Amino acid sequence: FEEKTLEDLIDLDPVPQTPVFDIGADTRTEGDAATLTVTPVGLQERRGSNVSLTLDMCTPGCTEPYGYGAQLSPRDQSAQDYLRQGTHVLTPAMLHTRAMDDQSLQAEFYETPMNFVDPKEYNYPGLVRKNRYKTILPNTHSRVILKSQDEDDFLSTYINANYLKGYGGEERAYIATQGPTVNTVGDLWRMVWQERTPIIVMITNLEEKNEKCAEYWPEDTVTHEGIEITVVKVTQEDDYSLRVFTLKCGEEERTLRQYWYTSWPDQKTPDKAPPLLELVQEVERAREEALPSSGPIIVHCRYRTKATCLGGMIQTCEQYQFVHHVLSLYEKQLSQTAEE
Repeated sequence: FEEKTLEDLIDLDPVPQTPVFDIGADTRTEGDAATLTVTPVGLQERRGSNVSLTLDMCTPGCTEPYGYGAQLSPRDQSAQDYLRQGTHVLTPAMLHTRAMDDQSLQAEFYETPMNFVDPKEYNYPGLVRKNRYKTILPNTHSRVILKSQDEDDFLSTYINANYLKGYGGEERAYIATQGPTVNTVGDLWRMVWQERTPIIVMITNLEEKNEKCAEYWPEDTVTHEGIEITVVKVTQEDDYSLRVFTLKCGEEERTLRQYWYTSWPDQKTPDKAPPLLELVQEVERAREEALPSSGPIIVHCRYRTKATCLGGMIQTCEQYQFVHHVLSLYEKQLSQTAEE
């Protein structure tokens, strides 16, 4: 194979393509991580795990219980301990090297335990209507709790969403949530208002493989849960659209921006990283311009996987490699900007 240097990977002048490797292949495709062509690979089960990554395509409103009353196995308990305690901090140099090492990334992906939340933690009547999939549930220790007039009514306080730390360890910098269903649109807007969210990042199409994400925003104006949502401006870019909303509740009025990234193929990785990096930079600029009182950025797709990096939330090895690839390119961009 032709020997490639680190600069070949992180050179931003060419349009780099995503490194993607067939799950069953042990040898590297000819070329380097910056120029490989994406090979579409569907959802795969993570090796070494007793929890399948194949999602249960349960429609909203299904009532079949899943494992209620079951005890955590030693393996699942170990996974929980790992995910609560494990950290892996990479220096920039380590990140660039790691992004080029497909074999280590593949091994690391399959060795990471699944983030399995025992459904018995959420054994409440009617809760199935609040979850898109009965096997994808929020971590109990960091879930978003909606304020309610009746705090004893669990359903009124529940939304399938978790707070996530920021890059520098900032608490509650982001919220990862499932793509809203027809049953949870009102809950999403309650969360947006409660958390003082300035930005929503949407990484999905409205329909993927016969699964739908509810179009939770209006063409013009709509009211959900006492919150009046009005579209002020719509801008279409090559890989995403931007909607600017005015939210009004009582006498208070706020601005919300929604970035809808439409170039992420269902259950696969994008062909190229730069469009996603451009979106990241635009979102960061918008965050800096937001009011100091603003809260977390909300990130969602059709299911809670693509945008966050908890065990099991990245579904395939290709996505895991893509995350490292994008982070490597992003760090390089930040370094170049700092030097300038």
